[in-house]
Amino acid sequence: MKIIQTNQAPAAIGPYSQGITVNNLFYSSGQIPLTADGVMVEGNVKAQTHQVFKNLQAVLEEAGASLNTVVKATVFIKDMNDFSAINEVYGEYFSTHKPARSCVEVARLPKDALVEIEVVALVK
Repeated sequence: MKIIQTNQAPAAIGPYSQGITVNNLFYSSGQIPLTADGVMVEGNVKAQTHQVFKNLQAVLEEAGASLNTVVKATVFIKDMNDFSAINEVYGEYFSTHKPARSCVEVARLPKDALVEIEVVALVK
């Protein structure tokens, strides 16, 4: 087991790591729209979703994986009315490669984010 940490994504805001690799699998912690400096991205759900993907790409790269090796994504959204806007951005990152996915509406996310995404990926 290996703990994944990169300065290219926000530090964990609690007692957990950005991700863990076990054998040939990477498990990310949920990424919210914080910059690498820990500042919440202002703006609409699309802007926040782009930042979440930037964070995911950073931790995936550090783990030796990529969006192309993601096998499962879990998307948490504050408002199901944002589903189509999040889906539009999500489709920009997963256009030909389409991992399995779950999407659920939640009452609240850390730092009052509008979206959070976690992934499981194969390590190269």
